[in-house]
Amino acid sequence: MGYSELEKIKQSAFKEIGEVLDMKSLELWRIKYLGRKGKLTQVLRSLKSLSDSQKREIGPQANSLKKKLEELFTQKNQSFKTSHNQRSSFDISIPGKKITLGHLHPLTKTEQKIREIFLSMGFSIVTGPEIESEYYNFDALNIPPNHPARDMWNTFWLKTQINADQNADKRGNISVNQRKNPHKSALLLRTHTSPVQIRYMETHQPPFQIIVPGRVFRYEATDASHEINFYQVEGLMVGKDISLANFKFIIEEFLKKLFGNKVQFRFRPSYFPFVEPGLEVDIKINQKSKIKNQNLGWLEVMGAGMVHPRVFEAVHYNPRDWQGFAFGLGLERIAMIQYNIPDIRLFYSSDLRFIRQF
Repeated sequence: MGYSELEKIKQSAFKEIGEVLDMKSLELWRIKYLGRKGKLTQVLRSLKSLSDSQKREIGPQANSLKKKLEELFTQKNQSFKTSHNQRSSFDISIPGKKITLGHLHPLTKTEQKIREIFLSMGFSIVTGPEIESEYYNFDALNIPPNHPARDMWNTFWLKTQINADQNADKRGNISVNQRKNPHKSALLLRTHTSPVQIRYMETHQPPFQIIVPGRVFRYEATDASHEINFYQVEGLMVGKDISLANFKFIIEEFLKKLFGNKVQFRFRPSYFPFVEPGLEVDIKINQKSKIKNQNLGWLEVMGAGMVHPRVFEAVHYNPRDWQGFAFGLGLERIAMIQYNIPDIRLFYSSDLRFIRQF
């Protein structure tokens, strides 16, 4: 055993690996030279029978050759894997992988549609804060302190010093100073989007027509038709000769564009503190319910009415000079009708299986 034997193994191994064309042949080459009974392995095992001088001469050379052959094997193996992957990726006979696309939430799609319709009718879109003062949420909208909407079970009040001071008064009365300075009134999570109407009218002069989409909050039990937070779209039109006839035309046009020309309408008298007279709008469409598998009857979709004179007075409009109507609709209610969704809680379930349907 000597240097000449190692050189023969080296030349033979280098030549044969260059002729290897597949993974199976490469494995046979590895066994022939580096396996348990391979040629180079036999040389390494025979070192123990050599003299010390021979070990010092042949040992490093044999280990060096082993390292080179292992590197050759690794490089060749990796080249086969890379080549296989490239062939696979460019094989036009293999079916393509379906790309996963993102999905807009059904509430987002519904709001976008509503925005588009009202923009096409000349309305402007306005937004406002979700943390609101008691003045804008209640007082300026002609909702007195003893109104049910003031009940702590309906409203999320925020812990502030002002709120603590007012809680000391069991009747919940608001001081004259707080009424004069709305920024010092108690804070809450808004229960409707109507406060934005007040904020807008304080800084703008009629005529105008706006919608106010946004999230609102109510402290109530959740079920298939109620949530603690949901979305509303508020509307307001103010001008010299605005009447319920204007409201009726605009709302009917809006609902036709949203649900189709076959939708039926019904207007019913109702009560809301910030409008007079007040009414509710019902619609009827030819659609089957997922719950009862029968055609849906009349469905309430919005509350509305002519803006109350006291609301105009709160923003320093003269009620004798200006008239207007306001309306509010629930975004979830519209989406549930459009997509035939039986439970409002599905909108907030974060279940991708639900969202991917739309």
